[in-house]
Amino acid sequence: MVERFVVVPVDTVGMGPREREHPGTTEAHPAPDTGGSVGSGAGTAEEKEPLEDSVFEPQDPEAAVPILQYNREPNKYGDGVPKENSPFINNTEHDKNNSYDGTNMALFEEEMDSHPMVSSLLNKLANYTNLTQGAHEHEEADEEEGSKKKAVKSPQMGTFMGVYLPCLQNILGVILFLRLTWIVGTAGILESLGIVGLCCTCTMLTAISMSAIATNGVVPAGGSYYMISRSLGPEFGGAVGLCFYLGTTFAGAMYILGTIEILLTYIVPQAAIFKAERKEEEVDALFNNMRVYGTCCLILMAIVVFVGVKYVNKLALVFLACVILSILAIYAGVIKSIFEPPDFPVCMLGNRTLQNHGFDKCLKTEVIDNLTVTTKLWSAFCDGPELNATCNEYFANNNLTLVQGIPGLTSGVISENMWSEYGPLGMMVENKKLSSFGGSDPTKDIYLPYIVNDITTFFTLLVGIYFPSVTGIMAGSNRSGDLRDAQKSIPVGTILAIATTSFIYISSVILFGACIEGVLLRDKFGDSVKGNLVIGTLSWPSPWVIVIGSFFSCCGAGLQSLTGAPRLLQAIARDGIVPFLQVFGHGKANGEPTWALLLTAGICEIGILIASLDAVAPILSMFFLMCYLFVNLACAVQTLLRTPNWRPRFKYYHWTLSFLGMSLCLAIMFISSWYYAIVAMVIAGCIYKYIEYRGAEKEWGDGIRGLSLNAARYALIRLEDAPPHTKNWRPQVLVLLNLDSDQGVKHPRLLSLTTQLKAGKGLTIVGNVLQGTYLIKEAEAKKAEQNIKSAMSAERTKGFCHVVVSSNLRDGVSHLIQSAGLGGMKHNTVLMSWPGTWRQASDPLSWKNFIETVRETTAAHQALLVAKNVDSFPTNQDRLGEGTIDVWWVVHDGGLLMLLPFLLRQHKVWRKCKMRIFTVAQMDDNSIQMKKDLQMFLYHLRLDAEVEVVEMHDNDISAFTYEKTLVMEQRSQMLKQMHLSRTEREREIQSITDESRSSIRRKNQGATENSTVSRQSSTAEDNQEDEAQLIHDKNTASHVALNDKAEAGPEQVHMTWTKEKLFSERNRNREPNANVAVRDLFNMKPNQSNVRRMHTAVKLNEVVVNKSQGAHLVLLNMPGPPKNRGGDENYMEFLEVLLEGLNRVLLVRGGGREVITIYS
Repeated sequence: MVERFVVVPVDTVGMGPREREHPGTTEAHPAPDTGGSVGSGAGTAEEKEPLEDSVFEPQDPEAAVPILQYNREPNKYGDGVPKENSPFINNTEHDKNNSYDGTNMALFEEEMDSHPMVSSLLNKLANYTNLTQGAHEHEEADEEEGSKKKAVKSPQMGTFMGVYLPCLQNILGVILFLRLTWIVGTAGILESLGIVGLCCTCTMLTAISMSAIATNGVVPAGGSYYMISRSLGPEFGGAVGLCFYLGTTFAGAMYILGTIEILLTYIVPQAAIFKAERKEEEVDALFNNMRVYGTCCLILMAIVVFVGVKYVNKLALVFLACVILSILAIYAGVIKSIFEPPDFPVCMLGNRTLQNHGFDKCLKTEVIDNLTVTTKLWSAFCDGPELNATCNEYFANNNLTLVQGIPGLTSGVISENMWSEYGPLGMMVENKKLSSFGGSDPTKDIYLPYIVNDITTFFTLLVGIYFPSVTGIMAGSNRSGDLRDAQKSIPVGTILAIATTSFIYISSVILFGACIEGVLLRDKFGDSVKGNLVIGTLSWPSPWVIVIGSFFSCCGAGLQSLTGAPRLLQAIARDGIVPFLQVFGHGKANGEPTWALLLTAGICEIGILIASLDAVAPILSMFFLMCYLFVNLACAVQTLLRTPNWRPRFKYYHWTLSFLGMSLCLAIMFISSWYYAIVAMVIAGCIYKYIEYRGAEKEWGDGIRGLSLNAARYALIRLEDAPPHTKNWRPQVLVLLNLDSDQGVKHPRLLSLTTQLKAGKGLTIVGNVLQGTYLIKEAEAKKAEQNIKSAMSAERTKGFCHVVVSSNLRDGVSHLIQSAGLGGMKHNTVLMSWPGTWRQASDPLSWKNFIETVRETTAAHQALLVAKNVDSFPTNQDRLGEGTIDVWWVVHDGGLLMLLPFLLRQHKVWRKCKMRIFTVAQMDDNSIQMKKDLQMFLYHLRLDAEVEVVEMHDNDISAFTYEKTLVMEQRSQMLKQMHLSRTEREREIQSITDESRSSIRRKNQGATENSTVSRQSSTAEDNQEDEAQLIHDKNTASHVALNDKAEAGPEQVHMTWTKEKLFSERNRNREPNANVAVRDLFNMKPNQSNVRRMHTAVKLNEVVVNKSQGAHLVLLNMPGPPKNRGGDENYMEFLEVLLEGLNRVLLVRGGGREVITIYS
């Protein structure tokens, strides 16, 4: 549950006379439950230095000393995170206004705002008091009038009153009084001891685990929910907390049903509304009465709880006294039975037990005034009271016998009750020692006044019915705030209470079996002893002691359940981990959980409508067992992880005991009712997943986090740093994102593509680089990380975010590629977007960084995916219709091209797309054989795809290719002018443009060919078709010469710039007539290697556009950058030409290893 610590400041100057006399008096200033703004501390400039906590509540001027109050309401600090995140009680975040005036610690004075003095911390801890959110505070809130406050009393309850008696009251209850004798008679003494031993061992082991958790620091009110949620995390805590809530609520229903059963069966049977005319209608009539009276009782109890919990608390000791007196009456009756057994005869017909309601004498006939007359019993089995009336055959053949129901402790009946007597529904309760003569059909005789089984009995059923009688062990831990020494009292009191109740149960099993006749033990409702409570027949001085005591005990337990369950639900709701429960966190002005009480009453009504105590008991057993299971799990996890904060004062625990307790809980769940166990687990699982997906993020330092960390560490150590086997290879992606000036994600579709490619599997690291130093850019880095995480959440990309601040972008990207990931969990693929602005003067380094990234991924043996026009890629909500994913397999670099379409088609966005594979055949290739081989290869790879072989003939290099190459090289040479300012470069480009226009005018008549340049050329030539014409005309002759001298080698044709030429150009630029250097650009001859590359790009682009222009996605081998860095900008031009006219393109470059295999 969410807690809040409020420091109430004190103005000692404003003390009244009474306060000056008693400066140690402490007064409460409860924080308002419904929230509100946080006030500022009252004070003037003349006052002393401010208090160490600056979170102030509106204060009373008569306040005495500052106290640190504990309040379990949602905190008002806006983050929804409880203040237990702070390692100590105080929150140093609010100490920043403190000044330090000493000289002894001047070395630390600059850190005083975040690191307070130890004396200050100890002062706060000394003033700390942990108030519970129970009835005590609500009672105080009810009684406050105006500014009058009650003084807060320090916790004074010891082990006996604070833990032992509450646990005793919660453990002993309805099952002991109403069902234990029936369980002993049905299961026998030995199996009953097994049931009691199994359940008590389970709760004892759970109590040991609970004691370890409860003594590991301060446990505020909330009991098992608080312990589990803080030990196992909000998901487990919420799931088990709600299960515990449901268990407590159904326990209330069970206690109410027990109350009504005692009332209608043993106290005032004539109050029944529904009466059965025939025996077969008795069960239905009883259930209907239970439903009506149970609902009325529930409404009455809910009103009592709503009006004031203080009345329930004040009556608690009365109810406990009833329980203790009843148990003492049982033991007194057992002792008395040794000397003088009570007289409760049981009438037997043959060996069958009779209901003793409608007759007084266990006789067929009796002599009155020398006349033989029939009895009331005769009329029950015969057609009439006449002696010659037709009677039931079994009644006629067997005699009536009186058996003493309580033969006494020394009677030796214990040997007869040692073994079990299970049977189906309707089986008659028989005494095997008595003789019986066959008669009519027993299936028809069950409607006669015999005692019969009302349910089918078996061992596992009895375990489920009995288990609620050992629950209630959390009562002590729930009161931790009221204890003088909780860390000592909780273990001692709880374990002593369990030991005491275990002794009571075990001794009761033995004593019941030794004192009571077996047929009476199996008589669930005491019909054979005139409707007396069976356990009451044994008690002394009167059966009414047990009846009245058990009645008030069940009433008290029901009220306690209706008091505790709504507060538990309110605590869960106020934690904010289950969004749809938020409304139940509100209540009355004093904090009473009104809405939670209404829901509790509604769920309790469901249990009452079931109407059968035997059917409700296994339901609440499941929920309590789930809770106990996770208490044991929490202790075991914390112990095995050796968490540094795991330092419980209770030392007598061990993880093996916790695991044994957990195993016992699980076993009892399935033993008692496997289908209820599955339902309870499904409910808990659904709540767990709901909290995981929709609940608030909480960091409580829970053990599951530690367990995950340990598991991750173990797996990473086991995971070899070597690359995985080809069969296990999948793209572990490092996504390089670009952010805008506001640290927003530029291309969120890149994350969509990652999600579609990964489908939640494997590793995804989303990286970004900020330029600068970390000390200056820390805030921007955090903002960028937050924005990236938000974008990842929006695009459902599961992975990690890594923002690096580096002095330059190039180094930052290099660091990410080298160091992202951990151990064997490193990325093997880099995904990035195409730098669309690489030609723009505003982004001059983008293409250089891009090419260096390509080189570094190659050097690191990592695959590279480059998405062009990434903003046109589909979102995760899109559903592409019928279409194709085209793979252009030009060179083989590991098979990644084949694998990517298969992975994409696993996602619903691409599911309807078909895969087509194109490969390129040269002149000397057998294209038909290539197609067959490729189809066979795909068959072995288990991939479904259409195959097409495209033939590319060795055409002559066109003039258009020469022109594009020449324009590209001229642009590159212009941009390589060294030490030119921006204005000088613009002047050079303008002079080229002017020269081009004059040349076009001079040579316009001689032009015989016409060609255009690509729109991807530089800005200076981009829209100048006339200039392209000029370049073409001036170099036509050189094109022909190059074709003739193609074999001469590059050294014979001066197509590139040498160092000398560069210096000469630079010197020439400094001459007054700089246009001379510019004119030499038009005399250049294109590099033969560049011409061939451009030819490949143009021809391949034509083929790809022709075949795949309508495809949803085109995957293409990405050629590598040149080894000579001098041609980097030309490489970008080649790629632009290659991809021209295509919409969605994914360039793929393998990592140098096989990623797909034909083997299984």
